[in-house]
Amino acid sequence: MLGTVVNTLAVVVGSSIGLLLKKGIPQKITDAVMNGLALCVIFMGISGALEGSKTLAMIVSMALGAVVGTLLDLDGRLNKLGDTVESKLAPGGQGKIATGFVTASLLYCVGALAIVGSLQSGLTGDSSMLYTKSMLDFISSIVLCASLGVGVLLSAVSILLYQGVITLLAQALAPVLTDMVIAEMTCVGSLLIIGMGLNMLGVTRIKIMNYVPAIFIVIGLCYIM
Repeated sequence: MLGTVVNTLAVVVGSSIGLLLKKGIPQKITDAVMNGLALCVIFMGISGALEGSKTLAMIVSMALGAVVGTLLDLDGRLNKLGDTVESKLAPGGQGKIATGFVTASLLYCVGALAIVGSLQSGLTGDSSMLYTKSMLDFISSIVLCASLGVGVLLSAVSILLYQGVITLLAQALAPVLTDMVIAEMTCVGSLLIIGMGLNMLGVTRIKIMNYVPAIFIVIGLCYIM
């Protein structure tokens, strides 16, 4: 678990630095950085989406994920939670906590590095991959938090839970999360990252959280199909 703990702390520290920097950055600079980040996010999404090879599994998982997420109203529930937290921490924040939380959580948890690094840490005790990821997340969290606010800081909870569970259950998950499955999970998750980037640019208003179940549905579809 050490690698996951270090990764979590890296995001907490990086986000804290970003919050401090945000106070001295003019709004027009923040908006410009936000648009630049959105373009980078879209690029990352496209790169990750190309890792998949099972197009049918991707399509079906996205469709089923949308149905499940919409029925459960995951986006609505998350925004209500974000509004509650925002009313306590940053009144008048215009819903940016939920946006920052979802954006950062997907960026930090969707990639193959999070899954493979956590499996490696749990199976062999080698957390070197997670240490590398920690440095990358530390740098990105500074920039993200300066633009999106405290929601990015809260995404540290997602990292702790997601990577922590994979690490603790590594022995059981290793046979299931094969290279092929990880590639398809990354592909589906990267499609959501593309949508997230388009949202950041104001091009679309996709309820990304409603599609998150697709990332896990594709695991079963890889074996069924």
